[in-house]
This record gives sequence, structure tokens and C-alpha cells, in this order.
Amino acid sequence: MAEDIQERRRARRRQRWGGRMARMMMYAVIAEAFLIPLAPLAAMVVLLLGCGAMLLRLRIDRNFHLRRLPYDAPALLFVVIGLLSVAVAPDKAFSFYNFYHLVPIYALTYLLAGQTLRKTRELQRVVSAMALSAGIVILYGFYQFIFGIDISAMKWVDGESFPELSKRIFSTWENPNILAGYLDVVACIAVGLATALTRGWRILALVLLVAAIACLGMTYARGACLVIAVVLAGYGALRDWRVLLGIVVIGAGALLADPVLADRLLSVFTRVDTSSEMRLAFWESTVAMILDHPFLGIGWGMYFMVYPDYDFYLQGAPVQIVHAHNMYLNYAAEIGVPGALSFLWFFFGSLLLAFRLPQRVPPWDVVLAAHEHEWKTVADVRAALSRWRRRRFVEGVSLGLGLAFISVALNGITDHLLFNIPSSMLLWMLAAMTAAAHAIAGEMKEA
Repeated sequence: MAEDIQERRRARRRQRWGGRMARMMMYAVIAEAFLIPLAPLAAMVVLLLGCGAMLLRLRIDRNFHLRRLPYDAPALLFVVIGLLSVAVAPDKAFSFYNFYHLVPIYALTYLLAGQTLRKTRELQRVVSAMALSAGIVILYGFYQFIFGIDISAMKWVDGESFPELSKRIFSTWENPNILAGYLDVVACIAVGLATALTRGWRILALVLLVAAIACLGMTYARGACLVIAVVLAGYGALRDWRVLLGIVVIGAGALLADPVLADRLLSVFTRVDTSSEMRLAFWESTVAMILDHPFLGIGWGMYFMVYPDYDFYLQGAPVQIVHAHNMYLNYAAEIGVPGALSFLWFFFGSLLLAFRLPQRVPPWDVVLAAHEHEWKTVADVRAALSRWRRRRFVEGVSLGLGLAFISVALNGITDHLLFNIPSSMLLWMLAAMTAAAHAIAGEMKEA
């Protein structure tokens, strides 16, 4: 009898501590999602705290187990090949130092978020945190634009080709191009949310969308501006003509209101400036690297060290080139073709997963008409409406995540935004959110 009482007490203690660790994991994911654009170092700290809580929960809570996500295999393969590439790096110590400071952070972000987010409410909290931090980033961008920030000495634009352009915002990110890639992601997720939320929340999503696009224009990042135009115009043409009309109106208004932005965007089609020439030269050099080192590449993080050996353009100029300005070529150069393919399997697999929900959610009036004879009380209707709204939210988030992955894929053609640590952390969190949303949608279908 005494042993039974002790066992029940131990079980209750395990349950209490398991619940505390579960809450700590959830708070860590929310905090990381909020902090990635604002304070990346703090985001890493809460990530490690969340992973510690997950390990304790695995030991304490017998009902908690790690679940398998759809693209765990390519993610693990990418990590392993990246580690193996260190063996062929010209500076193995630095390559390993760079690898273990970065890749585990990305993988742990994916692991913690993917294992924590198992309910719609949890996904909603993370999305809310991301929206709040995006709002702060955008407001700070407006502040920079209004009060002015001179970037003429920062080499972010060809001063000879664009003499009138002396102000580009970067908010909490390292430079305007990285901010622009982030704003593309924010705008895409806002579109997805606007299709799924109720009226009041939909208005907030649309405000975030318009503010993100306006802030994007202030970066004068040609590639990112064209990418969001292509993504939203394509979505509008295929799914919702109102989005197409909106992007046409906003785009035309921005070009008319800001001749410098118009000149900057039209320059993509009318002339070749130094920035464009350098990208073409970097790609030529990177292709040569890949051909010389096709299997394990030149070593993780070694692009800046190996580039001078393939310098066909700068010819020894005192400028350090740290990446290829192309996501696909950069991965293939640093970790070889197999490593790049593993990343692309993970990346495009997550992209397709976002659009491959188990079942589409019909409009509420259709659901109501189909089940009105089954629901006997107002409580039944309210419960059904709550379930429908949760399913709609998951569908909207999945749509936004899918569009966000498309924007990253297109931006990756002319830049390597994932060289930036917070950008990579965000991408791996988005991949985990996509896997979680797909799992939640599957459980809702079964229910």
C-alpha cells in the first residue's frame, strides 16, 4: 500500500514537471520566433534553454516522445555532409569552428519547433510573436527612412549608376538586401493569414502586408521587390484576383511616387551596373569551384578563403567576397553537389508540403448547410465554428509559408540571404512550422 502511494506521488511529480518542461519549450519557441529579427543572440540563448527543457521532458514525461517529421532525413543528411566537408577545407579549424557555431543552431531550431508545435493554439502563438516582431522591424525601418540614414559609404549601391540613391533602410538586419528578403517572407505570410482570419484580424494582416511592402520599397532592393511582385501577382492570377489588383495598384503608386525606386527597378531590364556584373563574375568563379570540387566542395564556410584562387573579375582587389550571391551555387561550392541536393530536398520538400494539405477547408456556409441537421444546440454550432476557424487558420498559415518559401527560392537566384545567421534560423523555423501545420491538418481531418 505504501509503495503504491509513493508510486502515485512520483507519477504526479513527473506529470507536474513534464508540464513545466512542456510550457518552457513552448515559451522558448515563441521567444525565439520573436527575437530572431530583433536580437539573434538572445534567440540562440532561449533556443538552448528550450532544448534543455526538451531533454528533461523526454526523461521525465513517459508520454512525450520525439515524432518523425516529413523531411528529417534530408535535414540530417545536410548536417552530416556539411560536417564531412570540413575534412577537405583549406583551413579545417576555422571551417569546423564556423560549422559548429551555426549548423547546430539551425538544426536545433528545426528540432525544437517541430517537436513543440502540435496544436493549432501553439501555432497561433508563434505566428502572433512573429507578426509582432515584424511590426517592430517595419516601424524601425520607417523611422530610419523618415529621419534619414546615409549609406553612401556602405557600398550597397553603385553610386555612378544611381547617383540620386543615398538612403536605403536596413532596420534591425545587417543590410537592405537581407531586410528585403525578410520583408518578402513577412508579406507572403500576411497574405496567407488574410485569407483565413476573421474580419478584424484580417484587417491587421492586410495592414501588415501593406506596411511590409512599403518598407520593402524603402530598401530599394531590386531583386526582392521584383520577387514579391512575381509571387503575389502569380498567386493573384491563380487564386484571388483581388491580390493581383492590389499588387498592381500598390506597385504603380510606388513607382509614380518615387522616381528613384522606378529607375532602380527598371535598371534590371535596361542596363548592367557594377552590382550585376559582379554577380555574373561570382557565379562564373563559383561554377569553376564546383567543377573542381564536386563531391564535398571546398569546405563549410570556406568561400571567402578559396575565392581569390578563382578570381576572374576583381583581379586581386582588396575586397573580401564571402559568398557567391546565389544560394544554390554557394551550397554546391562549399559542401559539394550531394550536400546541396540534400538541402534542396529539404527546402523544396518543405515548400511542396506547405501546399499539400490533407484536405481543403470548405466555406462556412457550405459546412453549415451540410451539418445543420446534426447540430442540435447553439453549443454544437459554436464548437463546430471553432473547429472550422482552427482548420482555416492552419490552411492560411500553410499557404503563407508556401509563398514564403517561393520568395526565398527566387531571391536565392541573385543572392545568398541564408549566409545571414538570423535568416537561416528563420528559414529552419518556417520549415518546422510547415511540418507542424501539415501534421495538425492531418489530425483535424481524422477527427
